[in-house]
Order: sequence, then structure tokens, then C-alpha cells
Amino acid sequence: MTSILSNTELLILEAARKVFIHKGFAGARMQEIADEAGINKALLHYYFRGKDQLFEAVFAQAVASFLPMIKDVLEAEIPFREKIVKFVDTYVDLLLANPHIPAFVIQELNTDPLRFVDKLKNYGINPEILFEQIKMDVKNGQIREIRGDHFIVNLLGMCLFPFIARPVVQGMLRKSNEQYELFLHERKKEVVQFVMQSIALS
Repeated sequence: MTSILSNTELLILEAARKVFIHKGFAGARMQEIADEAGINKALLHYYFRGKDQLFEAVFAQAVASFLPMIKDVLEAEIPFREKIVKFVDTYVDLLLANPHIPAFVIQELNTDPLRFVDKLKNYGINPEILFEQIKMDVKNGQIREIRGDHFIVNLLGMCLFPFIARPVVQGMLRKSNEQYELFLHERKKEVVQFVMQSIALS
């Protein structure tokens, strides 16, 4: 498969994404993906030899512009507080631009978490860089003492939850689609403010 995808390949990947989100890797069938794409199974196999190769392509497309940008933010040589702002801005903007990613990831975590974690490791995401920066800022008296593992989970949770649980949150808050989109944009400022207060010295 070339780096420039044909219209048929794009059609197949979109169909596969929908099926994988709905059924997961284990439950997806090549015939079902071919039907969703409106092509015959032989043509599907011409472009993708099997389900593994197709999943790899869908996964790569889903995170190709996502994980590398997150990795760049985590590894950036900038102050910790500035990194928080940049991380939240980047993460929320990427989720706004790719609203299907949370559902795709959650479905895969539910069906085969080890498979997903292995792929995540291949992208070189290393939270230890952030953990060391936190330890240094604590030591220098710039922030209160916090644990890096809890911090990153709290930060991810605050950014990700409104996307994962959108139907519940949007319904509970009684917001229209337009109002909820605005709410998601507003989350960037709210999350940063909350996090900054949580790490400030007493």
C-alpha cells in the first residue's frame, strides 16, 4: 500500500473503522467490512490481505497525527506549567478534530487491552520524562509535592472524559450539539486553571 491512499482504500478504512468501533477486532468480519464499504470481499482482500493488516492500517490512521504530537509535548524542553497548557490545548484539539478516536480506543481496550498497550508502546510514549520534570519542580520548590502517576491520570481523565461519556454528559447538562461543542472548547481553559491550582504551593 502506497503512502498516498486511493479513494477505494480510504473507503475501506472508513468502513473498517466503523465496524471495529462497533464490533472490536475480535468481532469484526472481513465480509461485514466489505459490505459496509459497498465492495466485494475479493476487492477488499486485494487492498488488505487480512483483518490484522486492515486493523493496523485503521489504527495507524487513527493515531498517526495524534500520538506523535502528544509525544512531542511530553518531551518538549519547556517549563512544567507551560507544558501543562500545551498538553491540554493539543490533546483537546486533537479529540475535537478526531471525535471517533475515543470510541475506537475504548472498544479495543474492552476486547484486547494488551494488544492496544503493545501498539501504544511502539510509539515511544514515555511518561517518565514528565515524572522527572515534576520531581525537579517539587525539589526546587516551584510546585507542591505530587506524584507523577496520579497527576498524568488526573490530567488525562479531565481531558478525555467529556469525549468518552459525551451522550451522558451532554444529556445530563441538557446541551445541544452546538452548545456541547462550545463546552468542549471551554474545557481547555477550565482544565488548565484547575490543574494549576492543584499543584500550587499552599
